[in-house]
Amino acid sequence: MTDGDLIDRFLQRLGQERQLSVHTQRAYRTDVRAFAAAIAPRMLARARQEDVQRFIAIRRGSGIESRSIARQLSALRGFFAFLERERRLGGLEDGLGDGTDPSQAVVNPARGVRAPKGARRLPSVLDPDEAAKLLDVEPDEPLDQRDHAMLELFYSSGLRLGELVGANVGDVDLHGGTIRVLGKGRKTRIVPVGSKAITALRAMLDARGGAEPGAALFLTRRGTRISNRNVHARVTRWSRRYLARDDVHPHVLRHSFASHVLQSSSDLRAVQEMLGHAQLSTTQIYTHLDYQKLAEVYDRAHPRAHVTVASEDRAANAAKGSAAKGGASKGGATSAAANDSARSR
Repeated sequence: MTDGDLIDRFLQRLGQERQLSVHTQRAYRTDVRAFAAAIAPRMLARARQEDVQRFIAIRRGSGIESRSIARQLSALRGFFAFLERERRLGGLEDGLGDGTDPSQAVVNPARGVRAPKGARRLPSVLDPDEAAKLLDVEPDEPLDQRDHAMLELFYSSGLRLGELVGANVGDVDLHGGTIRVLGKGRKTRIVPVGSKAITALRAMLDARGGAEPGAALFLTRRGTRISNRNVHARVTRWSRRYLARDDVHPHVLRHSFASHVLQSSSDLRAVQEMLGHAQLSTTQIYTHLDYQKLAEVYDRAHPRAHVTVASEDRAANAAKGSAAKGGASKGGATSAAANDSARSR
């Protein structure tokens, strides 16, 4: 069986067992193919751990972000776990070895290989005033009504781009104020929808003259389901028009939703459920974002947050006086300065 055949079977199994999205399957295919090209002419079934380690080192050296490398390593771990279950590691099923050579031991070569750790970047968010400026508009054209409804829903419910694009009319309960979405791993969840988003959705649907429950919630001019790329472009267009910014994309609205809800409620578990995060640690990034905001406010407002020129002069004079009196006093001055520094953060 060729490498291409093994990759195809692996992706087919992923679609059946884990129900990963087409986008994720496409990314996994690209990652495994890149590794196959890197170790050629060695076949994937005969890959060694040093091959994986070299591949990861080269990717890191080429400037690829740590998160991307971690995803590539995850794809390789999954692929070789599949070969392990299929008893194809070492090429034994294809007659490439007899199993007596220790170098042919059936071991997942990606197991134990660690992805490089990178600095965890805080997500970009709008502040509440920017969100209001972006959303507090009264569109009257059908296309603008659709765009306004999309933006309101992103910010109201924290949807992922794929969740919004995949939503149907029947998924929205305008009376109950909820929407049913299909998230990662094809897991369904019910998310609250705010009153302003409901108003915007009603206006959009009224302009369409109603729609069947199975119809796409958001349509193009031609009446087809809107695409991810189209939504991204429309969000960028609105942010340029109302915020004079080019860096606002759908996920910024999702991040803004999570950050603003967490700032108001401090209920991390509830935010996790609404975002559809499998792990609480994924949601905790927004607590760091909240701390960063508090730190900025503190630095601007607290009288002990900054050392003024006068206080620096006083500290210098105190240090000189302590030096004249002896080493013990100097040590005490240093300790006091350290305590002041700790309190400022």
